[in-house]
Amino acid sequence: MITEKITLGNEYPLDGLLTIPDTGNGLYPAVVLVHGSGSSNMDEKIHGIRPFKDIAEGLAKLGIAAIRYDKRSYTHGKKLLKAMGDSFTVKEETIEDAVFAADLLRKDSRINPDKIYIAGHSLGGMLAPRIDAEGGNFAGLIILAGSPRKLEEIMKEQQAEFLQSAKGIVKWIAGKQIKKIATKLDSIYDLSDEAAKKVPFAGGTTLYYLKEMGMKTSEEYLKDSTKPILVMHGDKDLQVLTDQDFEGYKAILQNHPDATFKFYPNLNHCFMPAIYHDISKLMKEYKLERHVEDYVIADMAEWIHAHA
Repeated sequence: MITEKITLGNEYPLDGLLTIPDTGNGLYPAVVLVHGSGSSNMDEKIHGIRPFKDIAEGLAKLGIAAIRYDKRSYTHGKKLLKAMGDSFTVKEETIEDAVFAADLLRKDSRINPDKIYIAGHSLGGMLAPRIDAEGGNFAGLIILAGSPRKLEEIMKEQQAEFLQSAKGIVKWIAGKQIKKIATKLDSIYDLSDEAAKKVPFAGGTTLYYLKEMGMKTSEEYLKDSTKPILVMHGDKDLQVLTDQDFEGYKAILQNHPDATFKFYPNLNHCFMPAIYHDISKLMKEYKLERHVEDYVIADMAEWIHAHA
């Protein structure tokens, strides 16, 4: 395995790594790894786990290159919000850099330019069809623990589940905060763009961040696509759900010419064995150093090679 440092982008340069197999001849298929929500580094590090490092290195051992990079909001969060202000969206946060990564791979003489795939995790999976449509031009899409629903719907559901497990003063305080947030989320599409830009949301963003993303759903992008799609889901995922999200993809893609679905018992949102089936203990679970299961990475590689 060969690991090389890369720099992605111009105005907002990002550190990254390109992982390439060191065996075999000819051009390698490659994957662009796209983060979930929040600011995270190239390994998608969450406390003690590094899912993207596991996936990139695992794929390299199986004959597939991968590119991963620090998220723009991780490296340039303050600069980005200052420049974009209330107009900040997933386009600036995620989409543009995924397209840059695909373009970088296409210029590498060791990579097959016609066999570049996107593997989006969580929010990255939700956005994968849009990234493909808005310049990624991938050979196929891998959706890891994604959802075809709107982000605000998932947020409201997660908050309600957290409230159920909370107790005492924590439950009372959380209940007031969650009710306030829910009121904002319920009104998103009743607001004009300018009005949405005036309502603070989270992390320096406004409701326009959610409104812009929700105006054309993942489902709409998927229905316009005939490219190969692999949807992967762990049944102990507490952040996206089997009945609404995994089954939702299956319903949307039931007539798709090349859709594959992989379902993994006892795996969580990061495709590691679940410990606590409790959303209030997610961070406690992620603090334990563990790794993406090898058979998940093997399934990704097998699917890519079958289409490459």
